[in-house]
Amino acid sequence: MKIGIIGAGHIGGNLAQLLVRHGHQVVIANSRGPQTLGEVAERTGATPVGVSDAPRGADVVIVTVPLRAVAELPKGLLDSAAPGVVVIDTNNYYPQRDGQIRPIDDGMTSARWVGEQLGHPVVKVFNNIVAQELLDRATTAGTAGRRALPVTGDDERAKAVVLRLVDEIGFDAVDLGGLDESRRYQPGTPAYGPDVDAPKLAELLRQA
Repeated sequence: MKIGIIGAGHIGGNLAQLLVRHGHQVVIANSRGPQTLGEVAERTGATPVGVSDAPRGADVVIVTVPLRAVAELPKGLLDSAAPGVVVIDTNNYYPQRDGQIRPIDDGMTSARWVGEQLGHPVVKVFNNIVAQELLDRATTAGTAGRRALPVTGDDERAKAVVLRLVDEIGFDAVDLGGLDESRRYQPGTPAYGPDVDAPKLAELLRQA
């Protein structure tokens, strides 16, 4: 698949590396421009592009920028993506970093807020794992103790694509249902961060 990543920090860069390793065509963008992404390109194999070009023709777009920056992305950013593009949100809401975002403070999940800013439904994943563990803990399916990651989304077709990607790059995926269930693995919940397998993750998610 063609995958566009918006955000070239630790999560974005490590996802790019894994996705290229598994044969996907990956482009990556940051706010400072492709000329600043030489090291990322060399390390990951992804192609640096401008933010507006990252979604162009993409089957999947991963948005992995600080939450406050999502509202600053160009309007109509996803218009150039492939029909039926799947959008992944990896973000977390940290008020001390992002400032207060009233709808989230009032109970909206950060994932639903991201979808509203982008004008497109999102699938939530990769927000409860430390970036380095994306590389260190990726294993083949069936490995004992394989790390599990929760996935939520309202669009079942899009979520199915993401569930396959999560498995492909090295993690068991736990389908938690609709997007509002993403509150179960936001910062401060038992499922935010622990390195556990699928049965243990499901237990922690039930506790939230």
